[in-house]
Amino acid sequence: MLYRVVRPMKRDGSRFQLYVRRIPVDVRERLVGRTLHFPLGDVTLPVTIKASSQAVRFSLRSDDPAEVKVRVAAADQYLDRVLRAFREDSPTSLTNAQATAMAGRLYRAWARGEGRERTQAVEQGPDGKMHPVPHDPGDDAAIFEATLSRLARLETIGKHEMDKPRAERHGLSLDHLPPPDQSPDPAALEIRLGLLVDRLLLSEGIRRVDDASRGLLLRAFWLALRDALEARLRNAQGDYTPDAKSERFPAWVSPNTKQPGPAKGGSLTSLVEGWWVEAKARNLKPSTHESYSNSMSAFVVFLGHDDCSRVTKNDVIAFKDHRLAAINPRTGKPISAKTVKDSDLSGLKAVFGWAVSNGRMHDNPAEGVTLKASKPRKLRSKAFTEAEAKAILAASLNVKRGGELPETFAAKRWVPWLMAYSGARVGEMAQLRKEDLKRNGDIWFLTVTPEAGTVKTNEARDVALHPHLVEMGFVKFVQLAPAGHLFLRRSKDGDVLGPLQGIKNRLAEFAREVVPDEGVAPNHGWRHRFKPVGVREGIDRRTLDVISGHALEGRTVADGYHGVELEDQAAALAKYPRYEVT
Repeated sequence: MLYRVVRPMKRDGSRFQLYVRRIPVDVRERLVGRTLHFPLGDVTLPVTIKASSQAVRFSLRSDDPAEVKVRVAAADQYLDRVLRAFREDSPTSLTNAQATAMAGRLYRAWARGEGRERTQAVEQGPDGKMHPVPHDPGDDAAIFEATLSRLARLETIGKHEMDKPRAERHGLSLDHLPPPDQSPDPAALEIRLGLLVDRLLLSEGIRRVDDASRGLLLRAFWLALRDALEARLRNAQGDYTPDAKSERFPAWVSPNTKQPGPAKGGSLTSLVEGWWVEAKARNLKPSTHESYSNSMSAFVVFLGHDDCSRVTKNDVIAFKDHRLAAINPRTGKPISAKTVKDSDLSGLKAVFGWAVSNGRMHDNPAEGVTLKASKPRKLRSKAFTEAEAKAILAASLNVKRGGELPETFAAKRWVPWLMAYSGARVGEMAQLRKEDLKRNGDIWFLTVTPEAGTVKTNEARDVALHPHLVEMGFVKFVQLAPAGHLFLRRSKDGDVLGPLQGIKNRLAEFAREVVPDEGVAPNHGWRHRFKPVGVREGIDRRTLDVISGHALEGRTVADGYHGVELEDQAAALAKYPRYEVT
C-alpha cells in the first residue's frame, strides 16, 4: 500500500508555510477546471485546478507550527473527501433530514454572521474580481428586505422557465410575491443555488446526487437562506432575539457513514490508536502519539466516561478551562496556555477529525475551540552564557561514575560536548550508535538518523566532528565501545524511545545542578548558543543550520537538493572557538 506524505514547506520571500499535495493520476483529469474550497482557519480558500497542475499548492497563511498542523490536517480531510467523491461516481441518494442538515451549514453561515457582524459591500471590477466599496450600515435593513424580496421572486421566475440572464433582469421587483409557504420551481433554484449546493456536497465527499435528492437539497437551501435572511433583517432592525428556527437543522450524517457505537470502536481511547495507525504511516513522531494519548486520557478522566458518542463541544470547552486551572504535578505550576493550545486542543482536533473522516463520529466537537496563548515573559537569553557553558562542560569533563549504568555515565561525559560543538538536539546525540561514527578521508563525522531513534525532521544528516572532540578522545571512546547505542540501553522489548527519554532527563538534571536558572533550558540552551557563536566567527548561517539540523531560513523546494558538503562543515568547525576548561 502506498501512503501519501504531506509536508508543509516555505516559498521564497514568505514566512508562511505552503500546503503541497500531489494530485493522484486517476482523478487529475476530472479535477481540471474545478474550483475546490479548502478550509483555512476561519475562512475558505478557493483553489482552481489547472490543466498544468500536478499538485494542490497554496499558502497556509500561518507560521505558527501548531496552527500549521491543524490547517494541514483540515486541508487533508477536505481533499480526501473530494478525491473519494470523484472516485465514487455513482449518484448518491439523500434523505430529507440529510438535505436539511446540509442546508443548516448555509443557515449558520448567514444567520450567525460568523465573522460578518458588519455587512460589507463589494462590486466586480474590470479585472473580474470583487473589490470592497463604501457601505453605510444603516442601509442593512433595506438591503436584507430587498434580498428577501428577490429570493421570493424566484417563484415567478421559475414558472416562466427563464434562463439566468433573463432572471437577472428581474432585479428587485416586488410585484406578485408568492405566499411565504410556497417554494420556487427547481429550475429557478438551480440557477441561483446550484453551484453552492455542489460546493457543499463536494466538501462532504459527494460529487452528485440523484434527481429526487437534488430537489430536496434545492428546496432545503432555499428555505435555509430565507430563514437566515429574515434573522439578519431582524438584527439590522435591532432585534437580536435568538432565532428558534436555528434548532430545526439536524446533525449531518453522511449517507456512507454508519452510526458509531460502543460496539464498533466507540471509546475515546480507541480513537487515538486508530488515528495513530494512519499517522504513523505518514511518519508522524512517536512523541506526538504520546502527547495526544496523554491529552485524550486526561479528557476521559475529566469526562468520567470513555464514550465518543456522548462528547459535545461544551465538554471540550469545559476541559480547556479545567486544564488552564490545573497544576502541573511535575513543576507545581499552572499548565501553560501554550500547552493546552498546542497539545490538548490540537490533539483532540486531530483525533476527532480522523474519527469523522473514518465514520467513527458524526462531527468534530473540538472544531472551533481555540485559545490565544499569550507570549511568555522573556527575562534572559535562551542561550547559555559563556560562563554557564564552560561550567557545564567542566562538570562533564570531571564527572565521576556513581551507581548508574555505564551508558548513563558516558552520556554525561560526552553528550554536553557533542551538543556544544554541533548545536544538535539532545535526543539526536543521546541516541547515537557505534556505527553512526564514520570517516571520509581525514574528516570524522556522525550520521544523525531516525533509524537510531527519532529525528524531528525525519531526515538523516551527516555532521562533521569538531577537531577538539577528536583530540579529547571521542573517536577512541566510540571505537572501544560495544556495538549498538553508545549512551542508552534498549529495553527488553527492544524499545529505544523510553530509554532515550530517560537519558535526556538524566542529562537535564545533570546540567540543572550546574546552571539552576530556569530561564534557560538545560539541554536546549546549547542549541540557542551554537549559531550566534558561529556567526560571530564568520561562519555562514546556512552551514550552521545544516550542522545543527535547523530548518533552513527561507527554505524552498530547491533547497532539498543542495546540502553542505562535509569538507565545508569541517572548514567551518575549524573556525568555531574551542572551550578550554579543566
